Amino acid sequence: MVWCCSAMGRSPPAASPTCPSWRWTATSWSRTDRPGLADRLAVVIASVGGAGYAPLAPGTVGSLVAVIALWLVPFTPAGLIVTLVVVIVAGIWAGTRVERLLGVEDPGLIVIDEVAGMMLSVITLPRTLPVLLTAFVLFRVFDVWKPFPARESQALPGGVGVMIDDLIAGLYALILVAGARALFGLPR
Repeated sequence: MVWCCSAMGRSPPAASPTCPSWRWTATSWSRTDRPGLADRLAVVIASVGGAGYAPLAPGTVGSLVAVIALWLVPFTPAGLIVTLVVVIVAGIWAGTRVERLLGVEDPGLIVIDEVAGMMLSVITLPRTLPVLLTAFVLFRVFDVWKPFPARESQALPGGVGVMIDDLIAGLYALILVAGARALFGLPR
């Protein structure tokens, strides 16, 4: 099955070598080629409701969505852990499915991994604005830098490889923020 990214709304109305038309037509798509309900659900989950379609820095946008949710939703400690587990499991499923659907490893529209990484970065910390912003900056640095073993973990297959590097980045951010709080009392 050949997919073009315009099928999922990513490309501007223009032809490409794999997709001569920017629209589905009776001649270019059969009914079995169109994404089914599970595929569409996987895209919604993986893109965090469309945040992954941001034209610039979709990973940063996904992380900001997580920061806003973590600040506004009054998670209990147990509720945050359960939510993180659900996000990880859903992210592995959706990431695997979207990678297969688009034929690309870790496409930019998958940002559920950033949500999981941000959640992990503050899992044991108070979710005050200074803590969230510090964790956000550190998480983004580690997510882009990908220090050992984050970069190597991307070789894992499917959604596991998509999710694990961001969880490692989130863990590094958590360690630094918790350490700074223990040593210096900041951020509060």
